[in-house]
Amino acid sequence: MIERSYLFVPGDRPERFQKAFATAAHQVVIDLEDAVAPEAKADARAGIAAWLRAGQTEADRSRLVVRVNASGTPWHSDDIAMLREAGVSRVMVPKAEDAAQLDEIAARCVDHVALIALIESVAGVVRMREVAQAENVARLAFGSFDFTVDAGIEGMTRELDFVRSQFVIESRYADLPPPLDGVTLSTDDADTLGADVLDARRFGFGGKLCIHPRQVDAVNRGFAPGDAERAWATRVLAALAENPRGAIAVDGKLVDKPVVERARRILAA
Repeated sequence: MIERSYLFVPGDRPERFQKAFATAAHQVVIDLEDAVAPEAKADARAGIAAWLRAGQTEADRSRLVVRVNASGTPWHSDDIAMLREAGVSRVMVPKAEDAAQLDEIAARCVDHVALIALIESVAGVVRMREVAQAENVARLAFGSFDFTVDAGIEGMTRELDFVRSQFVIESRYADLPPPLDGVTLSTDDADTLGADVLDARRFGFGGKLCIHPRQVDAVNRGFAPGDAERAWATRVLAALAENPRGAIAVDGKLVDKPVVERARRILAA
């Protein structure tokens, strides 16, 4: 299954960790970067290490991601050292802009670490192809708000269409899962969240970063195939099974190879 929801939880709030894992979030991102003030980062890192040493279930560990501080900050090296010692195998790297830098980070983590490259700058977008093809990068994520600030873009909708298409194209070219869309800042506006999810899914994104537990269920539902899609896909594959060599039509439309592949992806999801 492709993980659809990545729920952030502040790294200096250990009392919230298990609450985050109790949600339906596919991945829980314990955040050492933006969610933690500079003066609290060392304590947050130590708190995460203690929490991990206390023993977590394998199921929870399989859902754990830690967002470290960016390379070049005073906290980055200590973050990576803690994660290696704790055996954390999924790391979100902010300000991802350079494949060689990602390779260097991976070399200091546990073997076979999976890096989620959070691209949130113009430089990151320009170098997205090399970032996506770095050996340990498992997925791309769009830091959309930071990107608009860096680029001087004032809107969050059609102004980002070109960039969103790049994320989808480069992820596919690098044989990565569909990318993760950026956060929706409104935590109590279901209509806005639903519209953002629908727009991202139409572009080809496969999931979304979440900043509140209330967003998780809507994101999981929104990126999953609906009942009508699954029913259509079932009809397509049933028609193909009945006539595997001849031309077939479903719902009055010709079914060719790309249509069959789309039906298979829907049912696989």
